[in-house]
Amino acid sequence: MNFLVEMEIARAVLSVSELNRSTKDLLEQAFPLLWVSGEISNIKRYGSGHWYFSLKDSNAQVRCVMFREKNQYLGWLPQDGMQVEVRALVTLYQGRGDFQLSVETIRRVGLGTLFEAFEQLRARLGKEGLFDPARKKALPLFPRQIGIITSPSGAALHDVLSTLRRRMPSLPVIIYPVPVQGNGAAARIAAAVQMAASRAECDVLILCRGGGSIEDLWAFNEEVVARAIAACSVPIISGVGHEIDFTITDFVADIRAPTPTGAAQLICQDREELLRRAELLYLRAQRELRRGIESRMQNADMLACRLVHPRERINGQLTHLQRSHARLTGSWLRCSENRFWRVREFNQRVTVARPDISRLIERQYELGLRLHRAIAGRIETLAMSLEHQEVNLVHLNPESVLQRGYSIVYTSDGAVLKNSDQIGVGDMIRVAFAKGKIKAHVSEKENS
Repeated sequence: MNFLVEMEIARAVLSVSELNRSTKDLLEQAFPLLWVSGEISNIKRYGSGHWYFSLKDSNAQVRCVMFREKNQYLGWLPQDGMQVEVRALVTLYQGRGDFQLSVETIRRVGLGTLFEAFEQLRARLGKEGLFDPARKKALPLFPRQIGIITSPSGAALHDVLSTLRRRMPSLPVIIYPVPVQGNGAAARIAAAVQMAASRAECDVLILCRGGGSIEDLWAFNEEVVARAIAACSVPIISGVGHEIDFTITDFVADIRAPTPTGAAQLICQDREELLRRAELLYLRAQRELRRGIESRMQNADMLACRLVHPRERINGQLTHLQRSHARLTGSWLRCSENRFWRVREFNQRVTVARPDISRLIERQYELGLRLHRAIAGRIETLAMSLEHQEVNLVHLNPESVLQRGYSIVYTSDGAVLKNSDQIGVGDMIRVAFAKGKIKAHVSEKENS
């Protein structure tokens, strides 16, 4: 980085996110994947499957994270206080700015070679699909015979047999004796698995041994054993070591049990529990059967009550038919009688309401004569009244007064002069005579 670039970065104002992102990129570019040794402290396993812990020595510590896709095939569970070596990437958690290691794999101190071989085989078999859940076979619910592949002198066989004897004493067991550690143990175990599959005399196989160090359990990490289990046509339960121990057989087997005893419990149901459940089912079936019988008996009683002899049914239907006939006949008679009386009533009403034509004609003639006389009298009365009014009109006609020498004087606007106060000297007046009209001007007024 040249001087000018450094000066530009120094003058720039970075946000916290930009600073953390740049620091993260710088750390991941500066440090490749490396091995770091130390003691595990404060390990926490979350429901997401991720592990968080600290790796420390006498002078310092560093935060570590191992994500689920990295730890699910580890094969053992790290605990607080273990001395381990981790292969990790140096990085920074951007959200909080915490310096941390992103762990790829873990191995115990002093067992690096075995863990490397374990991880390499696990990775290779995983890529081939030997751990795929889709290829795993389901266990039979009630096996007819169980096979156990283990050492006849080991405590694991005793634990499995004790558990089977306690839970299901009548279940047959076949033991396939093999050494479970030492030279040649892996080949013997693989041969026993192949023999059990070829003989097909068992419904399920238990491959087990007690706990021990990784060297003690190494026979169950051999490829020959893993491939024999994968090729076996009989379902296999792996019950190797303690709960914290993981081997390759645990991943290849159809089911992993935490212990040999756990394997026996998985394949064999408890006889006492089955008897208790069978008794409950028997009581329940007996109760349901009793209820069913009682219900059907009640139905039979109801049907018996409803069952009638055919003669009684015919007699009952005949009685019902006779009653219906009587009701129909009575109803028809009442209906006919009602209609008869209604017809009589209508005839009487028609007779009463029938008009007398001759009397109505006489009545009409009389009314015509009365109307003619009334009209003639009314016309005569009106004529006499008209003559009387005509005489009065003649007497009241102004023109009749003018014929006797009188005249009517009007103002210029047509009003009749009744008083000399209505006009003044010099005003124009109009005078109407019996024959003709004149206009004149007032030259003098006299007050009477």
